[in-house]
Amino acid sequence: MEEVTLGIIGGGTVGSGVWHHLHRNRALLESRVGLKIGLRKIAVKALEEPRPYPIPAVLMTTDWSSVVHDPQVQVVIELVGGTTLAKTMILTALQLGKPVITANKALLSAHGEELFAAARRHGANLYYEASVAGGIPIIKVLREGLVGNRITHLYGILNGTCNYILSRMKREHSEFAPALAEAQRMGYAEADPAMDVDGYDCLHKTGILASLAHGFWVKPVGVCVEGIRAITRTDIEFTEKLGYTIKLLGVVKVVSGAPGSGRGQGGGQAIQVSVYPALVPNTHVLASVNDVFNAVFVRGDVVGDTLFYGRGAGKDATASAVLSDIADAALDLKHSSKNRVPAFVPHEHGGGILPMAQVISRYYLRLSVADRPGTLAKIAAILAQCKIGIASVIQPEGHEGGIIPLILMTHAAPNAAMKKAMQQIVRSPVVKAPPMMLRVESFD
Repeated sequence: MEEVTLGIIGGGTVGSGVWHHLHRNRALLESRVGLKIGLRKIAVKALEEPRPYPIPAVLMTTDWSSVVHDPQVQVVIELVGGTTLAKTMILTALQLGKPVITANKALLSAHGEELFAAARRHGANLYYEASVAGGIPIIKVLREGLVGNRITHLYGILNGTCNYILSRMKREHSEFAPALAEAQRMGYAEADPAMDVDGYDCLHKTGILASLAHGFWVKPVGVCVEGIRAITRTDIEFTEKLGYTIKLLGVVKVVSGAPGSGRGQGGGQAIQVSVYPALVPNTHVLASVNDVFNAVFVRGDVVGDTLFYGRGAGKDATASAVLSDIADAALDLKHSSKNRVPAFVPHEHGGGILPMAQVISRYYLRLSVADRPGTLAKIAAILAQCKIGIASVIQPEGHEGGIIPLILMTHAAPNAAMKKAMQQIVRSPVVKAPPMMLRVESFD
């Protein structure tokens, strides 16, 4: 039986998970692909660092370059993260004509176009199933399983930390800070949680999926990103009464009839690419995705609505995706296949990103206002001047003369109009605290 030999760079949480599950399921993998899978070396930051799964000392080295340049290493697996040294590692391997497997979503988001160009130039493949949604095989679904579909809508719950926090806030009616502290205690959130709770991790993943679905590179600069820090228990409780659940969503959808300014190469329809917390109807399947689980809802013009659900991070879920890429890389080497289905191919929907100002949505507004006659009329007048209609109002009783929450649900309006209205609302003397605005997703 022919053999394909691997070299891994990175022996931390994910790297040790890949080693453990490759060692445990090697015979199964080999029987399915018809090849022996060998592992030459694992480059690590430090030989003695703690790992979820121990790695035999004989396999470890602290010299990543020796792994990449080893003539016996046919496939390089990059699991170190970051966007600087990891980029050098991947480019070095590709320049040697070696296929690369990576889980590095931040690197692909920032430099994917350059990396895939290098892969084509040097006749090597770049595999990245583990870069989005952990164990959910969403990359292969979009690239191969739905290859005959135009992807019209894609919504992703792509960050387990945020989903855990929001799920806990709803279940226990808690505020953001204690829910975050519990996520950190459980190991679901980093000591510095900014990448997760401010939406940037979700942005990286959403950009990769948007690029794959629509055939042009989505650069993270300029994409609307909003996190979950400002969401309160009050928002959770009122949205629940209204029949909604708050989720941090990565949104990718084709917008028909968008103004020409949203169009880019190819002159196709504009694509909305955004990351923000949104109200999801409780009747929609995404509302029931809780805790650290991820889900991706995809609508194709042929297949209709589909949902992909599972663990989006962690040593085991990510290792599962890496093992899938190992199988693909091994088979591609065996059959001398450079690219079975190209990853990013421009097509008629490759029309560029729709500016956020033109995105149309319904809105939830929470205002802290003075409870006196004329307050609602003043807010309604501002919205009316910006051509925004009010669909419903909730104003609790029992706070006469004090400060109370005023909850408004609006009709659909452009983001630019809502931004203009919010600027005026903030300056209104009847508004006593910074307002909260959340979008409402209808999934139409």
